[in-house]
Amino acid sequence: MRDEGWKSLMDEVSLFGAKHEILVPNMEEFYIPGKSKRRLSSVTYSHHLCVERFYIVIDLQIQELNGCFDVVNVNLLLGMASLNPAYSFANFDKENIITLAKYYPDEFGVLKLRDFSHQLDTFIMHMQQGDPRFSDLKEIGDLAKSLVEENLVNTYSLV
Repeated sequence: MRDEGWKSLMDEVSLFGAKHEILVPNMEEFYIPGKSKRRLSSVTYSHHLCVERFYIVIDLQIQELNGCFDVVNVNLLLGMASLNPAYSFANFDKENIITLAKYYPDEFGVLKLRDFSHQLDTFIMHMQQGDPRFSDLKEIGDLAKSLVEENLVNTYSLV
């Protein structure tokens, strides 16, 4: 279906180009960067437009998003995302979680942060080993409830 849509679009572009005397390249020919006929590339026009230009657009969007969030906001978002228990805790990232904890100095002093780091090591290993009691969790609230139900609140009190 996607190829049919692409072909239909290209047919329309070709008709428009012919009507207005605009040269439309064959999308399966090799892309010629700039105006030099000597510098052939190893990619087709289709690849150039669909992939290489796509990367440029994605890069521009990333630059715009980076301008919207400062380092603190990015660290907070990464820390929260790292606490997601979905998919057997696949997103757990100790460094991001520690960075998140550092933004709460009243809760995590130097000694508590050290203890938290050790407790996180054990917690992450325990959770990623596939404990069936924690296998279907979807969000952080589910994790908190399960820790209480399984009497692991004291074991992982800092988590």
